[in-house]
Amino acid sequence: MQFSEFQLLVVLASEMNMRKASERLFVSQPALSQRLQSIEKIWGTKIFIRSQKGLTPTPAGEKIIDFAKEVVEKEEKIKEQIQALNQEVHGTLKIACASIIGQNWLPKILKKYVTTYPQAKISLITGWSSEILKNLYDDTVHIGIIRGKPEWKGVKKHLLTDTMYLVDTEIQKIEQVWETDRPFIQFKSDSTYYQEIQEWWHRTFQSIPKRTIVVDQIETCKQMTLNGIGYAILPSVTLSEEETNIYKIPLLDEHNEPMKRDTWLVGYESAFELKQVRAFVELMKENISSI
Repeated sequence: MQFSEFQLLVVLASEMNMRKASERLFVSQPALSQRLQSIEKIWGTKIFIRSQKGLTPTPAGEKIIDFAKEVVEKEEKIKEQIQALNQEVHGTLKIACASIIGQNWLPKILKKYVTTYPQAKISLITGWSSEILKNLYDDTVHIGIIRGKPEWKGVKKHLLTDTMYLVDTEIQKIEQVWETDRPFIQFKSDSTYYQEIQEWWHRTFQSIPKRTIVVDQIETCKQMTLNGIGYAILPSVTLSEEETNIYKIPLLDEHNEPMKRDTWLVGYESAFELKQVRAFVELMKENISSI
């Protein structure tokens, strides 16, 4: 069985749908169906059961699919190692990144990366820091960009520190929070960020907010705040100098110092030996101060 057959099984297992898999593989559904039948004939067993809901792997199919995934992953790693021997930057740079960073300065870095290294490709996953660590442990990405204080024993490089602000179109002082009936707009985040905000709130006000609105994305939270719907606590990395119609009040910790949050680049040492990863790290060092 050739590698293309292994890749075909991986895509089918990922999509669980013949139409979606055929579109992803750029083949017709009849051609894909015929290829699958040939593969099942080679193995001497059904790999998928078809229904109106899509595809379901058989018990034997699950084992074959796991084997196919292992072959595809091994070949990809060998290709990366071979490409690392060449002078030009090739291969796919696989990044898992905190959503806040992925929505703000990372696109500017990636634009410079693809312009500088046109032969390289990018695979990007965004999410919470806990999800990024899982991707690293599962070895599905090369590097992760994580917020807070990551419990990581591999390579850990500090990228930036940003300040926490209470942001509003009306409130100019912390004391004015209790004078407004507008809601405190919060966005869902990982447990460490949420805990830091909760501790600050109770330390400052000794009670819960009068009204709250909870949204699923920080950008939604920011836009609602900029439009005067309520006030929010946002990191400086999400705020630009052009946004002059808002007040930004620094949050202070228990020592009366500005509250800050760090961003880290993490990964296994072997990943940082890859040429496409080294190129990305160098590019960040050169440009992060200007972002």
